[in-house]
Amino acid sequence: APRHMSADEFDTIRDLFAPLAQSAGARGLNDDVAVLEATSALVVTSDAIVEGVHFLPDDPIEAVAKKALRVNISDLVAKGARCTGVLVTLIWPERRPSAEIAGFARGLGEDLQFYGAQLLGGDTTATPGPLTVSVTAFGVPLGPRVPARADAQVGDQLWVTGEIGDACLGLMSLTEAPAVLGAAPADQVDAFASLVRARYRLPAPPVAFAPAIARFARASCDVSDGLLADAGNIARASGVSVRIDAEAIPLSAPGHAYVAARGDEGLLRLVSAGDDYQALFTAAPEDRGRILEAARAADVTVSLIGDIEGGSGVRLEGKAGEIAIGTAGHRH
Repeated sequence: APRHMSADEFDTIRDLFAPLAQSAGARGLNDDVAVLEATSALVVTSDAIVEGVHFLPDDPIEAVAKKALRVNISDLVAKGARCTGVLVTLIWPERRPSAEIAGFARGLGEDLQFYGAQLLGGDTTATPGPLTVSVTAFGVPLGPRVPARADAQVGDQLWVTGEIGDACLGLMSLTEAPAVLGAAPADQVDAFASLVRARYRLPAPPVAFAPAIARFARASCDVSDGLLADAGNIARASGVSVRIDAEAIPLSAPGHAYVAARGDEGLLRLVSAGDDYQALFTAAPEDRGRILEAARAADVTVSLIGDIEGGSGVRLEGKAGEIAIGTAGHRH
């Protein structure tokens, strides 16, 4: 059974994490609970990341802390909510030096400040297994309703923020290099590798676009398990089908180079791998202009990639017709 951390390690945690918990409700991390005051709805999500599954053992520890926070903020953004506070459970491997906890706390503190969120509490323990970080995040809705996966309507248009597939390329470049970026121009391989590895290690959920999601989205979720899988989740929950235009899926320069070299097979890998942490949502066609205007104002890239139709499932249409997708997406 996992052993609790030693007294010295608890002292380290107290010294490193208590300064991050500034709200009165956190009680200086000296209590078993935090006290939240809410005058309206709270949006709550919880996600964990595990070494060897969601990040690599040699990823910078500051980046691990930030990724653990950001994957949860991504869920809130996709629901048109703003993160206000988090609980963090840190399950630390006995084989990993406890001195690295200082780097974890530093990375967490930087991101809490960046996103305007408070550390409210959590738990720490040791384990003979892999490093695991679980975050529960609390958010306030930025509109009168919180869009659900089940809210898509036939006739809606399908949108996604950001670019798809770079986290997949980043992981492949770290574990399969150099083959994955072999299609890149020789003088851009290093730049491409740096870009996609950063996007794998440090997702950037479109926080500035959350108010627009609250205003315009009918159905919405974040892209964590892969674009096709998450579109399928909306289709299944809403009792509709989703048609995606392959040519409209937003890709970065590395993504375009990868697909140019590998065709439909390459595209399918990018839209199935996950870890993008962008927002996927449906909206009424008449809101198209306002959505684009909101994206420009928020300095966020948003792309119209398909439609909601009757039926079930997901169809991916390319230039030459429908692309067979089979089972696509990360399964836990």
